[in-house]
Amino acid sequence: MLIGFFMLMVDSSIVSVANPSLQRDLQASLTATIWVTSAYLLGLAVPLLLAGRLGDRFGQRTIFLTGMAVFTASSAACGLAPTIGVLIAARAVQGVGGALMSPQSQAMIVRIFPPHRRGAAMGLWGSVSGIALLVGPILGGVLVQTIGWQAIFLINVPVGIVGLILASRFLPRLATSRPRFDWLGVALSGVGILAVVYALQEGVDRAWGRVWGPITIPEILVAGLVALAGFLWWQTRVEEPLLPLNLFRDRDFALGNSAIFLVGVAMTSMSLPLLYFVQVARGFNPLVSAVFMMPSAIIGGVLAPFVGSRLVAKLGAQRVAPFGLAAMAGALAWYTLYFTPTSHVWLLLIPSCLAGVGNACIWSPISMSATHHLPLARAGAGAGVYNTMRQMGSVLGSALVATWMNARIAAHGLDPSIASQRPSGTGLSGAAALGFSQAMAQTLWLPCGVALVGALVAAFFTGQAGHHRRAPVREVPPPGSSV
Repeated sequence: MLIGFFMLMVDSSIVSVANPSLQRDLQASLTATIWVTSAYLLGLAVPLLLAGRLGDRFGQRTIFLTGMAVFTASSAACGLAPTIGVLIAARAVQGVGGALMSPQSQAMIVRIFPPHRRGAAMGLWGSVSGIALLVGPILGGVLVQTIGWQAIFLINVPVGIVGLILASRFLPRLATSRPRFDWLGVALSGVGILAVVYALQEGVDRAWGRVWGPITIPEILVAGLVALAGFLWWQTRVEEPLLPLNLFRDRDFALGNSAIFLVGVAMTSMSLPLLYFVQVARGFNPLVSAVFMMPSAIIGGVLAPFVGSRLVAKLGAQRVAPFGLAAMAGALAWYTLYFTPTSHVWLLLIPSCLAGVGNACIWSPISMSATHHLPLARAGAGAGVYNTMRQMGSVLGSALVATWMNARIAAHGLDPSIASQRPSGTGLSGAAALGFSQAMAQTLWLPCGVALVGALVAAFFTGQAGHHRRAPVREVPPPGSSV
C-alpha cells in the first residue's frame, strides 16, 4: 500500500523541478506548464469521493489494483508525450489512477489494524505523504539532469509493475458493502472544482477577459462556486451522500480535514517559487537545484516515524501539528531573505533543515486526529473525504501559485515566459535578475501565510489521537456486507 501511495504522492511534486525544462523544451507558457501539475491534481481530486465509495462497494483491494494499473499505463503515456497538450491530458488520466488508489490505502489501514496499533500504522502512512512531497523534487532533479524530463514519468512504469505484483499477492480481501452512488453529486463537485481551478489559473494569463465567445473568466468562477454550493446543498438531501456531512460532527475529523486542506495549499505552492528562483534567477541546473531540498527530505524522513509512533502519544496532536506548521512557515519566511541575485545561495540549506523538522510534525498528527474516531463501516467514505480535502487544497495551491507568480513577475515588468527564453544553465542578470528574485520571494509569502492559518486550526485538536490503549479487536463487517 505504501509503495503505491508513495508513487502517486511523489508525482504530485516531482514535476516542480522539471517545470523550467518542460517550459523551454516544449515552448510552453508558464500557465500551460503549471497545468501539467494542475491536471494531475485535478484528476486526483475530482473522483476521490467516488473512489472511496467504490472501495466500499467492490473492495479496497480491487480498486487499489485497478488504480495502480491505470497510473502505470498513463505514466508511460506521459513520458512519450510529444506536445504539452498531450502531456496535460495524460497527466489528468494519471491523476484518476491515483484517485482510485489513494483512499483505499488509508481505508485498509483503518480496517486492518486494531485501535492500539492503528496510530503507528497511520503515522507511517502519514509520514510517507510528507516524505514523498519532498523526495519528488530531488528525484526529479536527478532524472531531469541525467536523462531528461521524460524519465520522471517513465520511472513509474517498473515501480508500478512491481507494486501490482506485490499488491495482488499480499493485500487482503475485506468485507464489502453496497452503498448507492450519488452521480449528481459527482457531476456537481467535478464541474465546480474544474471551473474554479480553471478560472483562478487562467485569470491572469487571459487578463480576466473572455474565453469562449461571450463567456468570461469571472463568469466561469461564479459558475464553479454555484456548482460547489449546489453540491453541498444536495449532500444534505441525498440518502447516501458522497460527502457525509454528519462525519464533520466529530471535532477532530472536521479540524483534521480543514488542516489537511491548508497543508495541501501550502505544500503545493512552496516548491515552485523556490525552484524557479534557483534555476531561472541563479542559473543552477535541475540536479544541483534539487540539492536545496535534500536537508528537508532527509530530516523529515528520519523524524516522521518517531513523530507518528511516539511524539503524538506523548505531547498530543494539538501541540505537535501546530508546531510543525509554524516551523514550516518560519522556514518559508527565512528562505525569502536569500532570494536576491547576490546572496550566498547555499545558505538556503539552513531553512531547508527547519522545513524538514516542520514537515515531520505535520502529516502524522493530522491524519491520526482526522481518523481516530472513524467508524469501520465508514472507513472508505471517511478516507475519501480526507484525501479529497488534501487534494482540493493541492489543486487550489497549484492554481493560486500560478496566478500569483504570473502577477508578481508582471508587476516587476518582466515577461512570465522569461524561463523559456533563456538557455539552460544560465541565470538572469541586472534588473531582470533582481525583479525575478523579488517576484519569487513575494510568491513564497502565500504558502507561509497559509501554513500559519493551518497551525491555528490544528491547535484546537482534542489531543485524543494516538492515545488508544485498548486490546486488539476483530473487525465486525457492516450490516448486509459480503466477504
